[in-house]
Parts: sequence; structure tokens; C-alpha cells
Amino acid sequence: MNIIKNIAGVIALAIVSTGVASADDSEWGVGVKAGTLGLGLEARWSGLPYVDFRLGANGYTYGDDGRHANVRYDSDLDLETVSLTANFHFPLSPFRLTVGAMSNGNEMNMVSAEPGDFNLDGDFYTGNEVGTLTSRTSFDSTAPYVGLGFDFELFGKAGLNFDLGVLLQGDPVVELYATGGSLNGDAGFEASLEAERLELEDDMSDFKAYPVVSLAFVYNF
Repeated sequence: MNIIKNIAGVIALAIVSTGVASADDSEWGVGVKAGTLGLGLEARWSGLPYVDFRLGANGYTYGDDGRHANVRYDSDLDLETVSLTANFHFPLSPFRLTVGAMSNGNEMNMVSAEPGDFNLDGDFYTGNEVGTLTSRTSFDSTAPYVGLGFDFELFGKAGLNFDLGVLLQGDPVVELYATGGSLNGDAGFEASLEAERLELEDDMSDFKAYPVVSLAFVYNF
């Protein structure tokens, strides 16, 4: 999946929506948003009473360095999602309930940056013995989403949308490889490497329920 293509698709939908908008000026809208899923675009159709449907795409990369499972890593949280949601509005209220699903390409990619000896499940190895550790963590490719929203719009045209919810990504799948070390292929080292992978998998379980907070500027045609 390529987030640029996904965002381009949403832009194309928004353009189509603009063309259709002449039939009913209140039914179509677009927005730009920022939040814990990154930067994104969203198109909205609100042709039913108290319900609207939204198609969006979000992406961003957060860089970080820190210790995971006793090893220092340079980490990138690569966010890439495409969402389809139904939004149920409360009468005479700006609040809404949002449910839907996301095509989920979120990943955590890490490369070891350990300055000293490696501690792999209590066993210590030198940098020459280990080489470089490379890890990739992925989640369910399709993930349900549930949340609450607040829509404030002026004269039904421009406004702000706030979302607070959770993306249920499922159990993490962690891959871990060692390259360039003198002990690569050694049975004892491979056992320590697998223990490290399992510990990383336990650490990454914090991302099973990913918090979603976003603010969007919207315009209705």
C-alpha cells in the first residue's frame, strides 16, 4: 500500500464530490486533519438524516530512539491508514458516535543503536558478535475503529471536527534479524535472539489499541 496513492484517491473523490455537489449543496464536504494517525485528508457524504459517511487517508513517520527489551534502537513509527466510517449524530447536538474500519499499514521499524554490549534475555554479547539487529512490527491489515466526535460548523459550511477514539490493531507480529555478527547461525545466540523477539512482541502489545485523537478543518460544498 502506498499512502501517496491513497491520499490521491481521496483527493479524486473530493473532486468528484465537488462536481456532484450542485445537486445538493449540503451533502458533500472535504477536510484536512492532523492527529495521532498523522496528517490526512477526508471526504464526507451526509445525504441521510443524522448519519454521514467519511472516507479518509492518513500518514506520517515519527522518529525516536530509546530502549526496547533492554536494547537501544533507532525507531520509526510509520503510520499509514485508509478509513471508512459511519457517523451517527445526536439530534440538536454537535456530538456523534463513529464506527468503521481502517486499512491498516501501521508499522514500527527499528535498527539497533546499542553503544555497548547487547543484553539479549539476560545473555550478554559484544557488538561484533551480534552485528546489527533489525526489527519490523506489523498489525492486522484491517482494523475496526470506534470513537466519539464533535463537529462545529459555521452556517453549515466551514468548521472544525474533533475526534477521540481507538483503533483496534490486534496482536503485534514482530520480526527480528541479526546481520553481520560473528555468532549469526549459532544455536545459543539464535535462542537468545528469539527470546529478544518475544520480549519485543510483549512491548509492542501496547499498540494493540492505538489511541486516535485528531482535529480537522472542514468545508462543505
